[in-house]
Amino acid sequence: MITNILAFVFVLGIVVFVHELGHFLAARRIGVRVLTFSLGFGPKIFTTKRGDTEYAISAIPLGGYVKMAGEQPDDERSGAGDEFLSKSKWQRFQVLIAGPLMNVLLAIVVLAGVLYQGADVPLYQDAPAVVGRVADDSPAAQAGIQVGDRIVRIDGVETPTWDDVFMYIVPKANREVSVVVERGGQMVEARLTPDSVTKFELGEMGVAPASRLQLTIVSPGGPAAEAGLQVRDVILSVDSQTDVTAEWLVDYLQGATGREVDFTVRRGDAEHIITVVPGDGDLPIGIGWTPFETKVVQPGFFEAIGMSVERNWEGTKLIVTTLAGLFTRDTPVRQLMGPVAIGELSGTAAQLGWVALFHFMAMISLNLGLINLMPIPVLDGGHIAILGLEGLARRDFSLKVKEKILIAGFAVIMMLMVTVIYNDLTRVAWIERFMFWR
Repeated sequence: MITNILAFVFVLGIVVFVHELGHFLAARRIGVRVLTFSLGFGPKIFTTKRGDTEYAISAIPLGGYVKMAGEQPDDERSGAGDEFLSKSKWQRFQVLIAGPLMNVLLAIVVLAGVLYQGADVPLYQDAPAVVGRVADDSPAAQAGIQVGDRIVRIDGVETPTWDDVFMYIVPKANREVSVVVERGGQMVEARLTPDSVTKFELGEMGVAPASRLQLTIVSPGGPAAEAGLQVRDVILSVDSQTDVTAEWLVDYLQGATGREVDFTVRRGDAEHIITVVPGDGDLPIGIGWTPFETKVVQPGFFEAIGMSVERNWEGTKLIVTTLAGLFTRDTPVRQLMGPVAIGELSGTAAQLGWVALFHFMAMISLNLGLINLMPIPVLDGGHIAILGLEGLARRDFSLKVKEKILIAGFAVIMMLMVTVIYNDLTRVAWIERFMFWR
């Protein structure tokens, strides 16, 4: 719990600081007087003043704000040139867009730093979406999808790679989709409804590329390490069983306590047979794995930046698709996460090490930047939308109209906050037990 809280505060603190720093620097650049720069909301627990600006850390670490002179229509205004509303629409737009842009930039820089350390890239990632496995009783199996089929498109959207397939299916839990596959030179259509998996209700249709388990963890002093298994070994067979899935391997090892088990693994270009004797417990031989083979990429500085831009672009498409799906009802509301879930994921990433934590920070920063661009009043995107509408109308809206727009936006934000917090609470097992209506 303490790890989750500290990791959450660390991640959110940096992400929010960079966001507000964007607004602050843009405002100062065009000559707007900044009254307050605060990390967090609510009562101020630390303040210091430099020039016209009060810098503060507030008690509730769920955001932050920059307060500018003459920022709101109902603020007391003198008409001075250093007030926000005294600036042109183009200048105000620059201040509003700066926060989200800084978050996107932070995501690119942090992820580039992570990738520069060396990245594991799944071999299947950019490969054609040829089905290598179909899980028993899965939606894909029930729809007639077979091993060897190549997934061509889903709901009319082209899906040439596995990345495209997974990106499209993840937000489609419990939503029927049309999957077109190429089989023997012919196009075959199948209709299926992806299952909802994990407590975050991600879409899963039960297909995977042809791949083998690759070891990511070999516990020091465990049976696997003592026998000679190593991280990055690819499991080719276990006691002559070549179709080794994660579920099968767990069950098999738990039933093989005290007897020899032969692992055939590929290490580099060579194959090795290694005999392991499982012990008792949930981890009989002390190994962990990824379900897909990976390759290690050691990019140079500029290559890391290029890879980061590419991955953030893929993430942007997924986020935009997910957010758009909230309005078209293609994205289950249950997939939305709030502060509790983010704290839990922060703690999990922190336990995996600094690289995982910074990778998570990059993802949160990208999400925050894009969500703030949504055209909902109160958010930066909402203020930008109002500026755009005023520009089209060639006049500023009245104070009464702006107040109504902001109240509507505040109501939407409150509904979203209630929804994500409710979602978070339902993912806590002991709390969910009290929700008799579920």
